[in-house]
Amino acid sequence: MFVDHLSYVERLDKRPVDHIDLVVIHCTELPDLATARQYGERLVNHESRTGNSGHYYIERSGRIEEWVPIDRVAHHVRGFNECSIGIELDHPGRFPHWYRSDHQEMREPYTRPQLENLVRLINVLRGAIPSLRRVSGHEHLDRERLPAEDDPATQIRRKVDPGPLFPWPRFTAAIGLEFFDTPVRALKPVSAGPPR
Repeated sequence: MFVDHLSYVERLDKRPVDHIDLVVIHCTELPDLATARQYGERLVNHESRTGNSGHYYIERSGRIEEWVPIDRVAHHVRGFNECSIGIELDHPGRFPHWYRSDHQEMREPYTRPQLENLVRLINVLRGAIPSLRRVSGHEHLDRERLPAEDDPATQIRRKVDPGPLFPWPRFTAAIGLEFFDTPVRALKPVSAGPPR
């Protein structure tokens, strides 16, 4: 694993590792990991002078990078940051038209090295964090909808990652964590912007 912490990592809140019980799987929805790094370094939380990112990133080649240590709270999913580890898979997703109604389908499959190393990483994390017991996708935790940028009358999902091409049954069987899904509730619109 390659460790390359974000420039603001010391400003992220510390947390006890035994409070972590959830892994959230994401995809970057960007063309490559270099672009994801640029997004991760952006300071979007002005009060804390930090950005949005996951803890780990897995390139299409399978290479794993740690951008945030697990004893720090990374900003990667609404409402679950303090109890979770965010793992981002390098994947274009809906890039560059995240919020167009005619560009919501994710077409590129995840690579075998990515998926194999994702399983390896989670199994290492399970050994290091006994409280880890659940796994979910970003799309299962953030169900908000917003008006499509090309057709405001059409509501689209804000988050769709890791998407329908992610092999959930095979993956959960390989890691031994309980799949966690939030119930569908009233979805209120939010303003559009880059994913994160």
